[in-house]
Amino acid sequence: MKDSSVKSSQGLVLITGGVRSGKSSFAEKLAFESEKQVIYLATARVEDEEMSERVILHQSRRPEEVITVEEPLYPHTVLEKIVSKESLVIMDCLTLLITNRMLGYLDQQGAVRDGEDIYADEELIAAAADYTYQYIQEFTAAAVNCPADILVVTNEVGMGVVPNYPVARAFRDLSGRANQVLAVAADQVWLVICGIPQRIK
Repeated sequence: MKDSSVKSSQGLVLITGGVRSGKSSFAEKLAFESEKQVIYLATARVEDEEMSERVILHQSRRPEEVITVEEPLYPHTVLEKIVSKESLVIMDCLTLLITNRMLGYLDQQGAVRDGEDIYADEELIAAAADYTYQYIQEFTAAAVNCPADILVVTNEVGMGVVPNYPVARAFRDLSGRANQVLAVAADQVWLVICGIPQRIK
C-alpha cells in the first residue's frame, strides 16, 4: 500500500468506496494522526433507528478533543468560517448531503411520498438533480478556498443493481457526477475496498 499520510499542503482529499468499505475509518485515521484540530462535519440526519446506530458508532470512535458540527444542508457555510491552517475537517459524507438536498427539493416542490418511495415526474426529478449539482459545485469551491485540510468521504453507489425507481436512478447518476466534481478539484483521491485504501490520484 502506498503512503497514507496527508500533508498540510495537500488541502482537499476525496475518499470513496462502497458501503462498509472502511472509508470513514480511514479518513479518521488520517485526521487523528495529523496532529491538527479536527472538525467533524456531519451531514447525517437521524430519522430512524438504523441511522441513530450508525451515528453512535461514528461518535464512539472520535477523541474528546474533536469538534463535531452537524450541518445536513449547508456545509459550505462551516468551511467559510474556518481561518486556521491548523484545522482539519472531515466531512462525512457527500452522499448524505446529496440525499438531503435532492429529497428536500422534491418535498418542497410537492413530490409524493409513499413510505420510502418517492414519486415525481421526470421534469421535477431533473430539476432536483440540477439544483443539487449546482450546490455541489458551490461546496467544492468553498473546500478549495478553505485554508484547512479537508477530507471528504463519499460513496460509489453506481456499481450495483440498477434502481427500480426514477428518483433512485437520478440519485445514482447525480452521485457519480458529484464525485467527479470533487475528484477533479481534489489534491488526493483514495479508493477504499475491503478496508484497504489505495491512492488513485
